[in-house]
Amino acid sequence: MQMRVAVVIVNFNAGEYLARCLDALEAQTRRPDLVVVVDNHSEDDSLGAMRGRPAWITLLPLERNTGFARANNIAISLLAGFERLALLNPDTIADPRWLESLLAAADGHEAVDSFGSCMLGYRDDDPADGTADVYHVSGLYWRRHHGTRADRLPHEEDEIFSPCAAAALYDFKSVTDIGGFDEAYFCYSEDVDLGFRLRARGCRAWYVPGAIVRHAGSATTGRRSEFTTYHGHRNLVWTFVKNMPGRYLWRYLPQHLLMNLVSLFVFVARGQGRAILRAKRDAIAGLPRVIAQRRTTAYLRRVPPENLLSLMRREFLAPYLDRHE
Repeated sequence: MQMRVAVVIVNFNAGEYLARCLDALEAQTRRPDLVVVVDNHSEDDSLGAMRGRPAWITLLPLERNTGFARANNIAISLLAGFERLALLNPDTIADPRWLESLLAAADGHEAVDSFGSCMLGYRDDDPADGTADVYHVSGLYWRRHHGTRADRLPHEEDEIFSPCAAAALYDFKSVTDIGGFDEAYFCYSEDVDLGFRLRARGCRAWYVPGAIVRHAGSATTGRRSEFTTYHGHRNLVWTFVKNMPGRYLWRYLPQHLLMNLVSLFVFVARGQGRAILRAKRDAIAGLPRVIAQRRTTAYLRRVPPENLLSLMRREFLAPYLDRHE
């Protein structure tokens, strides 16, 4: 029996990107059973892309910008009877066999709960956007193969720490069992946090090279904007404190503190001192909530801490020397 799959797209001022994204979904060799476009109260004309779409592509308009995390949770809470959940950013163009490839991988790996895509650059001459999220014991994370030439990307499937939610497939029940995304994140790092909690639950993650999408990346927020810097660097502190198993939290806390100190100097030198200082200030202010969440994370954990550690990068300089591995 064919499993039902819903695709959720969170839109906010995506402009013409959304139309191209939906066109690509209509051209899939394995059509989604449902596509939900959650609109975070866009102020542009991107919703014009919804006109004339088939009934299986629906719009869920929100009255304010709730952020990526909450918008996805709202959509997920309304979906019933689906076994698979695919997430797709509006600034992506999925290859016609994207969803078919992900679902075939899911059928072939029954013990795996999440699947990542091969994300190319948006244009033919752009470098690759990446193949998975890599997590370092310092709390930094990065996109594997980001900036690599497309012809140098791996062609083999392999196990990964977590998929990038810009184009990923999840087991629906696994996501709902751990409570979905952490809405306090608003956006950025929320997929790494979700992946970390899934891993602690005993879930596995897999890279599917045949699931190809083109991804503009930060098309609406700006790759080095103050918005991106603030949310990304606030949330990575929360992800580390919330999810790192106790014995490794203390072991790698000095690296985490050093990484944050280095980040302060780097972003101040870039002229983004205000954004990075706000990020770290608000990260610290949110620690009581995050520490309280550790109890839930520990309760959900089903794998030994050393198994989680084996999935992380531990080389001291890896975050600074190995971004394009």
